[in-house]
Amino acid sequence: MYNIYEAPFLKEMCDITANMYRMGFDERNGGNISYRLKQELVAQYLDLQDIRRTLPLGFDASALAGELFIVTGTGKYFKNVAACPQQNLGIIRISDSGQEAQLLWGYEDGGRPTSELPTHLMNHIVRLRVDPQTRVIMHCHPVNTLAMTFVHELDDRAFTRTLWQMCTECIVVFPEGVGVLPWMVCGNNEIGVATAEKIRDVRVVIWAQHGIFGAGRDIDEAFGLIETVEKAAEVYIKIMNTPIKQSITDEELKKLCEAFHIVPREGYLD
Repeated sequence: MYNIYEAPFLKEMCDITANMYRMGFDERNGGNISYRLKQELVAQYLDLQDIRRTLPLGFDASALAGELFIVTGTGKYFKNVAACPQQNLGIIRISDSGQEAQLLWGYEDGGRPTSELPTHLMNHIVRLRVDPQTRVIMHCHPVNTLAMTFVHELDDRAFTRTLWQMCTECIVVFPEGVGVLPWMVCGNNEIGVATAEKIRDVRVVIWAQHGIFGAGRDIDEAFGLIETVEKAAEVYIKIMNTPIKQSITDEELKKLCEAFHIVPREGYLD
């Protein structure tokens, strides 16, 4: 059996959490990541029959029974993950009943998965139905996207159109658009259900005055989506109070879609 500290998925989590902290996306213990792992790969590093603890989930995750995830811990700082992954991360398996998470590795100081784990799992369930290759759900607090939710109407179509108009690449990166939710209490099943309803049609859901939920087939795709939304939001915040002399028109956005052979969200372009 190989050394778990050499596992590629563990290195990916250490690298991305350090980068997100450095970029200011995840201050203090803000933000969380869940990464669905391939059982045959994890089995090269861990005894999958060695269950350290069982942790109640608080909802029915039976649609994910047997699936393995590496998940950031509750109350843990992203800046500390690389130096001490065994305390700040955990590898869990969803029980056959779907009511519990079985801890296979990590959280060595008695910790637990992020309080947003039910929301993550609800969104994994929905995205897997849309795209079975989905493996990552990522949540963070990029400052410009947060700022935009204070001054822009919280309508999916309107928010999407503004982002598309800020950077040429946006409609190419997320042609399906983004979903937007009004402010809600975090860490409970209610916000998880509301996010899952949105994420069925998009891969990015913005929580007003809070942050972003992004889904992807791997770490790079999920982070790349968030990074692109944040860049567009930054442009918007910088120019919103200045006279606009030109912008990307709907006709130009349509030409982009034709050039890159993509289909934008129906009804989002005039």
